[in-house]
Amino acid sequence: MNEKNEETAFPVDGQLLMILPRAGASVKNPDVRLPVLRSDVDGYYIEMKVEADATDASEVALTRRVPLEDLSTEEWEELKQQYSRLDFKSCVDEGIHKGLEKIQDRKIQRLFLALLTFLNPRQVSIVLYLYKQAAKQGNGPIVSFRSNDLLESLGYTRTKEGGFASKLRSQLNQDLVTLHRTELILAQSLRKGDNVGAKVTIKSVLRIKDYEIDSVPRNFDLIQAADYTYELADAYTVSLEFFEGPSRTGDYVLFANSLDISQRLGSNAKNDYKTKLLVYLASRMKWDKLQDGKYLIISKHYILKNLDLLGSNPSRNNQLLWRTVEELKQEEYIFGAQELPGKRKAVNIQFQINTEKIYYHQLLISEDN
Repeated sequence: MNEKNEETAFPVDGQLLMILPRAGASVKNPDVRLPVLRSDVDGYYIEMKVEADATDASEVALTRRVPLEDLSTEEWEELKQQYSRLDFKSCVDEGIHKGLEKIQDRKIQRLFLALLTFLNPRQVSIVLYLYKQAAKQGNGPIVSFRSNDLLESLGYTRTKEGGFASKLRSQLNQDLVTLHRTELILAQSLRKGDNVGAKVTIKSVLRIKDYEIDSVPRNFDLIQAADYTYELADAYTVSLEFFEGPSRTGDYVLFANSLDISQRLGSNAKNDYKTKLLVYLASRMKWDKLQDGKYLIISKHYILKNLDLLGSNPSRNNQLLWRTVEELKQEEYIFGAQELPGKRKAVNIQFQINTEKIYYHQLLISEDN
């Protein structure tokens, strides 16, 4: 994108894009491990690991966790009892709600649901919306927005009264609180002289700074609503934790302002393969250089894995993949894609990226910076 094009696009932090597909890996991803309960001197946590894949540098290891604040010893014991009822195999084989149905406490059920479905395509769409607003508002990582504006951008239909259904409002608050309190832990190698150590980063995707209620008195509690009830604040201010600053001293991916984040009517967020593939391509643009400035070559196996299409029906999965490729072609994020033979019968897919719609920008800075 040239300077003119950058005026019609918005930047998303490069480090976030680099890890976004891994951070949002679903329970069906073979690298995802069973959630565990853990306690240390700092408190109690529910955490879930996504293991690295040694055959591809982009398949990094990370942990996502929910800190459990102000938990008494009795509540910790109750949590462990409820945890024993989690059926992770059913979550993978029959669906997450099936695997959680034996957990009776609504709060604990919602905590596990949030961790297991973290950064699903709907939540990713919310994150992209917030980065777009950050570019518009020009306040660095601080973004303020009206809930109804976000719901409208997500393509939801207003009721006759002009608002949105309580289920949609509740879902949005739960998504925002999930993005706020789920931490990502990422370890990167760090060379110090002759020794190789590690730099460990702990960040949430965003932090809710404040929220507003239009009509007072109204009994609304942010966390209480996410854990138990069906409510939404009227406006929020958040801080984007992955944000290299208004001077843009790092690298980032530019998305065209025309990016469509609307949700398909009646569709489950997990089936939004278009968003998954678009974000995965953006992630690979961060990991891999475009060949000849426009081509991206990726293992078909990794594409299917990151789209949750590694099931027992390869023919159906292949159809869904190419249907999704066609969607990105129609929206002009890519000009085309084709299979290329690889070593030992492995298959790669070559994508021709439309850099007018999505573009990886890297500033050349010294390692000391």
